[in-house]
Amino acid sequence: MSVCAQWTWRVVFAAAATMALAVPAEARSHATGGAVPAIVSRALPAVVSIITRQIERDQFNQPVPTRGLGSGFIIDARGYILTNNHVVEGAEEIKVTLGDGRTFRGTVLGADRFSDLAVVKIDGARLPFLGLGDSRKLAVGETVVAIGNPLWLEGGPTVTVGVVSALGRSMEEETLPILHNLIQTDAAINAGNSGGPLLNLRGEAIGINTAVIPSAHGIGFAIAASTAQPILRTLMTAGRVIRPSLRVRAVSVTPQVAYANNLPLQRGALVVSVEPGGPAAATGFESGDVVVAIRGKPVTDLHQFHDLLQQHKIGEPVDVTIWRDGQTLTLRPVPEEYR
Repeated sequence: MSVCAQWTWRVVFAAAATMALAVPAEARSHATGGAVPAIVSRALPAVVSIITRQIERDQFNQPVPTRGLGSGFIIDARGYILTNNHVVEGAEEIKVTLGDGRTFRGTVLGADRFSDLAVVKIDGARLPFLGLGDSRKLAVGETVVAIGNPLWLEGGPTVTVGVVSALGRSMEEETLPILHNLIQTDAAINAGNSGGPLLNLRGEAIGINTAVIPSAHGIGFAIAASTAQPILRTLMTAGRVIRPSLRVRAVSVTPQVAYANNLPLQRGALVVSVEPGGPAAATGFESGDVVVAIRGKPVTDLHQFHDLLQQHKIGEPVDVTIWRDGQTLTLRPVPEEYR
């Protein structure tokens, strides 16, 4: 079972991160500072540890039980828990432990690999829960509190305090999609923190802790609550998010990416690989193409590429404008469901 410290991440600093530095101090998500111990005391009952069990195969194809550890937090008194998809993905058994020591069997109600979010359900009523705050009002430098269950430490959750180091970050891992609109924080996040809440000083969950860079110090990331909220609603009602896909792997064109790839462009989404048999391959996409528009709307980065594609229906051709070797071409792939 993967946990956040096992991931090897490459960071792509989106243009939005630079813009985030200009957020005025008065835009903070809390009106007045709260006492951290009081905030933690209110939040702790809703934070849970998640232990998973799955069966993997060794080099002799023999079944080997493995365990994984993560965190989550109750978002509804009826027992709905928000966590990371990678915490519960592939789990055959899920054990949820509350702060008061009670344990429950958890069931994955819905999961979305693209956003790395999942909802786990336990059978309970009148449970303590945390509300989601408005992460759009966060300011760089604002104090935040991370709570989770790192490193199999006994004695309950661990609390760390830091600041919002940056906003609008994007992250890329070799086998997973890009995660967008992340909150960067220097609050310590370690293996097992994945899925736990990142709180503002009103005690609201304004982020879901998701990953760290093992080689870095003081750099952790959380999925912004504003990103999670619409996905959460869909997972609770439908169990999954239906997304169109061209089955390509791409990265945002930044000045660094443009220089490294000898591109005259400063914006767009650079196609790194094209999956054989997918919609993009069927219509002639190639590695090195730069997507510059979808249905005539400019694509400035990979985040916008995903957003514009999300607005299109699966199974219907979509006009995608690409730059290739100094020429502009329009291809018409037929998006299929992302899996």
